[in-house]
Amino acid sequence: MDTNVEKVHCLIIGSGPAGYTAAVYAARANMKPVLYQGIQPGGQLTITTEVENYPGYPDGIQGPEMMVHFEKQAARMGADIRYGLATKVDFSKKPFKVWIDEEKEMEADAVIIATGASAKWLGLESEQRLNGFGVSACAVCDGFFFRGKEVAIVGAGDTAAEEALYLSKLCTTVHMIIRRDTMRASKVMQERVQQTPNIKIYWNSETDEILGENKTEAVRIKNVKTGETQTVPISGFFVAIGHQPNSDIFKDFIDMDEAGYIKTIPGTSKTNVEGVFAAGDVQDKIYRQAVTAAGSGCMAALDAERYLSAIGHV
Repeated sequence: MDTNVEKVHCLIIGSGPAGYTAAVYAARANMKPVLYQGIQPGGQLTITTEVENYPGYPDGIQGPEMMVHFEKQAARMGADIRYGLATKVDFSKKPFKVWIDEEKEMEADAVIIATGASAKWLGLESEQRLNGFGVSACAVCDGFFFRGKEVAIVGAGDTAAEEALYLSKLCTTVHMIIRRDTMRASKVMQERVQQTPNIKIYWNSETDEILGENKTEAVRIKNVKTGETQTVPISGFFVAIGHQPNSDIFKDFIDMDEAGYIKTIPGTSKTNVEGVFAAGDVQDKIYRQAVTAAGSGCMAALDAERYLSAIGHV
């Protein structure tokens, strides 16, 4: 028997609102949870500034600060919170096996997947080459560097609208590139964007190329109907076209939809593997809010507690 294997009752993978809430509930239920934070401790909220819509914060709160609160609460309840990335799993038999940073092996009676989602990219060579040199997937993290300059943003959903509005407060002009002749964003967000004088919208348009050698200097925008292109000088280029669930390492064992979101039994956090639960944005492509993620983290911990009780482990 391998003595390097660590055995735990409840292993939580991921550290956004879902993972930390699951840890709070699991710790209070004496499940002795171990939580691995993953590549981005705190998850997507650490790249958000003001959170105004989470209940209980009447004045709003900064995303990173809120995640520190979540983490502290989970730790105070007794959760064992660790830095490390789950790199491989084997859910074919029990106990479940999870490898951390490709070397440490964990065995768990129950696993809660709360790995969240990550930003999608356009797939242009220039986008990757200039990533970090004016190209970014997070206006809120990097917008500050372009204060008083012209920038472009691509996307048509609520996130894109939110980021365009954020940039409009810092930048002289925000060039917003939208592929169709409508936006997917909610009506209130669309109205705000269209009423902001320094946001210029390019309808029926796509990014042909980001121009610049060692830094972003311009964007070539192509009208998809006429084929005409125009070059707009910019210093920053922001991608806000949606997210990809961080579910790849589970695909051999866990049922997912075509986009990679984990399927859970409706009304529960249960996956197709008994004893493995999923919470937060890795299984939610509809709501994707901190409060819904936290709620599903609570569900996952309660589901895991019932499962562990049924098999006589808690």
